[in-house]
Amino acid sequence: MTAEHLSQADVTAPASGASDETQLALTFENNRLASELFGQFDQNLALIEQKLKVDARSRGNTVTLSGEEVATNQARRALDHLYDRLLKGSSVEVSDVEGAIRMALAADDQLVLPTLERKGKLALAQISTRKKTIMARTPTQDAYMRAMERAELVFGVGPAGTGKTYLAVAYAAQLLERGSVERIILSRPAVEAGERLGFLPGDMKEKVDPYLRPLYDALYDMMPGDKVERAITAGVIEIAPLAFMRGRTLGNAVVILDEAQNTTQMQMKMFLTRLGENSRMIVTGDPSQVDLPRGVTSGLVEALSILDGVDGVVTCRFREADVVRHPLVQRIVEAYGRREHPKTEPGA
Repeated sequence: MTAEHLSQADVTAPASGASDETQLALTFENNRLASELFGQFDQNLALIEQKLKVDARSRGNTVTLSGEEVATNQARRALDHLYDRLLKGSSVEVSDVEGAIRMALAADDQLVLPTLERKGKLALAQISTRKKTIMARTPTQDAYMRAMERAELVFGVGPAGTGKTYLAVAYAAQLLERGSVERIILSRPAVEAGERLGFLPGDMKEKVDPYLRPLYDALYDMMPGDKVERAITAGVIEIAPLAFMRGRTLGNAVVILDEAQNTTQMQMKMFLTRLGENSRMIVTGDPSQVDLPRGVTSGLVEALSILDGVDGVVTCRFREADVVRHPLVQRIVEAYGRREHPKTEPGA
């Protein structure tokens, strides 16, 4: 079944006196998948109702959408996209529904992603490995995933919970599985604990492991655990403390620098100049969470300014609206944002 024939739709003309109201009936051919699409006790439809302000009523494998024309079409796009996921063997979780809603809204609200919609269907960027397929859940994620495909150096900056690090590691795992690169190199400045690496117990891997745990978590989510362990042992996945990368040229690899806001200016310049042939470099961080000593300029902040407009460099800036973790995380990020950037009162 092609993407263009996921569902059959019947449109009912607007009722008299309600020119902006429309009714749309979608029939999905596979009854079992339609049930998964609607969710247990129609919870997925309830979420679409809440977010898009439409009325969604299911009967068998048919759902009838009622509401403003723009909103009902957004709901249709979201449902068609989710049904397409089910046809391809993927599951549909609440987070997937929220992502589909965001992207359906973006198809109308922004013009910077011409690839966002194709023939009335959402055409979302995706990253696939043997273990998992990830699809963009926000317009910024979509732009970020496409940027990693086309640019040699990508900066992903913004608040926690937006998927910057997770998507970078997923993309690296995809290239490694395809044989497009030979290595994945993970790096992160170890400044958060206020200790020097040399004073921490264990060998170098044990010293830096606590700082790189988010990168490991993403790797294990994308690749079987035994393969990750073998790759680390063989040096295919390398743990490279930032301070130990001086003098190296990193070729045929995906190199990820996480928590880059905690690099100094010299560290960032040193890292960026390690890029070798057939390599991709992805730098992630949150400029609002710098843990460097007072008076020390963040290498990430400086690099974003210096490299603005440089050919081959793409910067994707995530916002609070891009948070894709628990809904409470987004509200927490927004609350801190209001505290840190209060609106100026008129006349102040």
